[in-house]
Amino acid sequence: MSKIILCIDMDAFFASVEQQSNPKLRGKPVAVIGSGKRTVITTRSYEARKYGVKTGMNVHETKKLCPHIIFVVGNNEKYTHTCREMQKIYLQFTPDVEVYSIDEAFLDITTTHHLFGGPEAIGHSIKAQIKTQFGITCTVGIAPNILMAKLASDIAKPDGLRWIKPEDIESLLKHLPLKELWGIGSGLTEKLEALGIRTCGQLGRAPASLLRNKFGVIGEHLKAMGKGLCNRPLYVREEDPKSIGHSMTFPKDLSQRRDIEAEILKLSEMIGRRARRYGFIGRKVSLTVRYPDFETFSKQTTLPDYTNHTHEIYKNAISILESIRLKNSVRLLGVSLSNLIKDCNQMLLFEEKRREKALLQAVDAVNDKYGDFKLIWASYLKQTEPPRVISPAWKPSGIRNINVRK
Repeated sequence: MSKIILCIDMDAFFASVEQQSNPKLRGKPVAVIGSGKRTVITTRSYEARKYGVKTGMNVHETKKLCPHIIFVVGNNEKYTHTCREMQKIYLQFTPDVEVYSIDEAFLDITTTHHLFGGPEAIGHSIKAQIKTQFGITCTVGIAPNILMAKLASDIAKPDGLRWIKPEDIESLLKHLPLKELWGIGSGLTEKLEALGIRTCGQLGRAPASLLRNKFGVIGEHLKAMGKGLCNRPLYVREEDPKSIGHSMTFPKDLSQRRDIEAEILKLSEMIGRRARRYGFIGRKVSLTVRYPDFETFSKQTTLPDYTNHTHEIYKNAISILESIRLKNSVRLLGVSLSNLIKDCNQMLLFEEKRREKALLQAVDAVNDKYGDFKLIWASYLKQTEPPRVISPAWKPSGIRNINVRK
């Protein structure tokens, strides 16, 4: 029996929430931006899309395309609250829900759809509840797997519903351009087109040996995608993360060493705190640096022991920095902790280590109760705050549930 998967994809989510919150924005071209001077478009309304406004454009580019566009600084607390509440709607129909991102979710209704009148009835019910409760719209795609469910939602946007049944897949993919398939980006499209493969149908018929020779182990996966096949399960329960990281683009390029080190300390604290909260320790620290011309590089170091101690992460990130000869000021810094395992909370033999752990627990407890960075390290002297941009990996629960501010 084929599975029945729903893809719930919100329509211009951030912009729609803002338009619903402020009636003066309804029916007008709106672009949601960040609060910094270097902000870019995170979401644009469908009215703005008619002018060619795209995600990632800067304010200057956007105004040239649409001089009368309305810029709204995003309110992340609204979006995360709405995402959590929508998850409650999904769980009415199945326990098998994967919140893929803040504005997208997959539901496996294979064993429950008959209880609610069938797949289309569930899709219409979810759309109606979201519209009634939040005043915004979503698109529902239904298919035998998440790849086709995502395609169905893309085809039906905005505010639509599309069911791709198993018998429809071959004809639908026959002439479909490669770029329309989820997971095949522009770079991969160019490489496939160089082999004479321009449609999903051609990809599905391509010799597996040709694809293996060109793309290695993913060659057969690409062939399966061209046939509309995908055996990826829904990640209903969060898997253990492979890394914990944060990055920050600065309002002004950093050129002073003390400023760079202070930002690395802040990032190290954010990582250490999340690792401690969810019981992980790691053995690799990575530092990412981006210059104003967007040249970006990363280096990593392996620690002798596993840790989630803020200052151990910081010390090793600084060690990486010292091995680099910076050739310009810094636009972005990123720090991550990887090679993670669960912290077994083994008894520490040395009094100094026990005191360090107690201090970290006390700092975490204060910040958990009164808000992020209410208690900070003396080395970080300027006012600090959590990131204002929502990571694509944000989830309503678990280690990817990163604190955000509006």
